[in-house]
Amino acid sequence: MPDNKKPSDKRLNPFIKFSSIALQMGLTIYLGSKLGEWLDVKFNNTNQRYYKIVTLIAVFIAMYTVIKQVLNLTNSDQTKNKP
Repeated sequence: MPDNKKPSDKRLNPFIKFSSIALQMGLTIYLGSKLGEWLDVKFNNTNQRYYKIVTLIAVFIAMYTVIKQVLNLTNSDQTKNKP
């Protein structure tokens, strides 16, 4: 049974996965900053303490999920390429 996939189709899939990871990271950090802004307004904090803390936590969460997803992608690619 011949494989009908083009060689470029096999390379396109990882690019889509990595771009979705980047969008997820950006969205996580953006929503974290918006949550921090909301907390600063709600608790009447003028020095943006919640904004800074929550945004920093969101960056760490985003980095953790990116590293985890990239490791999963590379591990799954390595198992597929084994003879």
